Amino acid sequence: MLDVNIGGIFITLVVAVVVLLILSGLLVYLWNITMPDVFGIKEINYWQAFRLMLISSILLGGIGGSINF
Repeated sequence: MLDVNIGGIFITLVVAVVVLLILSGLLVYLWNITMPDVFGIKEINYWQAFRLMLISSILLGGIGGSINF
């Protein structure tokens, strides 16, 4: 039989979601203090930053992928 630790998988998923949410908040902060002043780009909100994090992780292979040059 396959010995699966459901508790460990659940904790790993919760930690991954929390990290993604924290990184999204950090992205909002860094974007809003840098981009409007430097490039004249408007500020973003939390959910826009969350979507940018998801898009960048998909494009750059952040979810279990790797970039080979």
